[in-house]
Amino acid sequence: MTMKIAILGFGREGKSVLKYLKKSPQFKKADISILDKKFNKNYLKNLSSFDVVYRSPGVPYNLPEIQKAIRKGVKFSSSIKLFFEQIEEWSKINGQKSTVIIGITGTKGKGTTATLLYKILKACGKNVYLAGNIGKPAIELLSKIRINQPNPHKSAFVILELSSFQLQDMRVSPEIAVVLDVFPDHMDLHRNLREYFDAKTNIARWQKKSDKIFYFSDNRWSKWIAQKSRGKKIPVDSIFSNSRELENKIKEIIKIPGEHNLKNAVMATIVALSLGCPKEKILKVVKNFRGNEHRLELVRTIRINQLNQHESAFIKFYNDSASTNPQTADAAIKAFKEPKILISGGKDKGLNYSPLAKALKNSNTKLVILFGENKNKIKRQATRDKRQEVVLVKDLKSSVQFAYKTAKNLLKSMVNGQWSSVNILFSPASASFDMFKDYADRGKKFKKLVKRLK
Repeated sequence: MTMKIAILGFGREGKSVLKYLKKSPQFKKADISILDKKFNKNYLKNLSSFDVVYRSPGVPYNLPEIQKAIRKGVKFSSSIKLFFEQIEEWSKINGQKSTVIIGITGTKGKGTTATLLYKILKACGKNVYLAGNIGKPAIELLSKIRINQPNPHKSAFVILELSSFQLQDMRVSPEIAVVLDVFPDHMDLHRNLREYFDAKTNIARWQKKSDKIFYFSDNRWSKWIAQKSRGKKIPVDSIFSNSRELENKIKEIIKIPGEHNLKNAVMATIVALSLGCPKEKILKVVKNFRGNEHRLELVRTIRINQLNQHESAFIKFYNDSASTNPQTADAAIKAFKEPKILISGGKDKGLNYSPLAKALKNSNTKLVILFGENKNKIKRQATRDKRQEVVLVKDLKSSVQFAYKTAKNLLKSMVNGQWSSVNILFSPASASFDMFKDYADRGKKFKKLVKRLK
């Protein structure tokens, strides 16, 4: 009997699954269907008629149609599940595990920490790959791992950035789990906070006693997730209370701004040390690391001449488009002491923006410019004490133009050499789908607008 397979969601991961299935002998005779709302608005209608459905992370697991199909016996899988299954199969064939999976999750900092750890392990001579929610879908790495690993006794390391949507239906955990700061998020796609945190917990829930989990013990939810693991629990903060010298060294050399980035660099360092990387090589990579695109990325510095007593002054533009919740915007605001103008807003995710009010309170933020679907909600919840002027505009272009004009006026009004620069910080604290394809598209458009300024 021909196996009926559906690929649910045909974005990056869905396309990777199709490519994998077509190359695999066991699926050669399978009847494969593509289900995506781009092709058919009733794409969820006949889920129960399939034997296996490969769900893309952009399709919520809690949809009634999916849950109904599960109750009727339909097997649901994903690109990440396929990857874990294939690695496990290779281990059985080789008689040992020659690929070590390092899974990284958290509400913020996943991409930065995963990229930094990848660069460190690479510099230390490890056979290492980066995939998951960042870069390539994990399943695309399988052929590379096989080709580049002729010696089964030398481990390959795969670093996976894992979102709640990828973790939600997992029944296996990585050998090394890394849990960064966790806060409420994605309330537009998860039914409640409990479901979001439960999804994150799958990075730890299925670990064995021989596995390890690194976590931030000063974060309530990071600690809660770690307690679900049967593996060795390594609280990073307690380690650093006994290793202040190394922490201070990282603080001294790190180039990317913000306490959150320092904290994530500490995490990457601790994980790398546990894998035998020399401290000197780790610190060299940390020193040269410039961060990821769209994450507190310095886009442009415009020099303004002959302002009062200053020979020159500067307006700096930072692209933090990857900020999709209030906590990430909070961290971005706290990263700079200089006077700043904040540009925020986008698609609402059902989040409470009150934490932004606390961040803005003593932040030297002179103006808040809001645009997008949730601009009125942010104004209502985050700017109630009226410490900052708040302006609502129609789009990103208007935001950039108004911010630039205001920054020039601010510099002219500053006296006695008080400040010689103003930062324009684009940290949306919101999803991007009201006006853009994704956060990367939003960030690129911001950079384009900034580079056109005269």
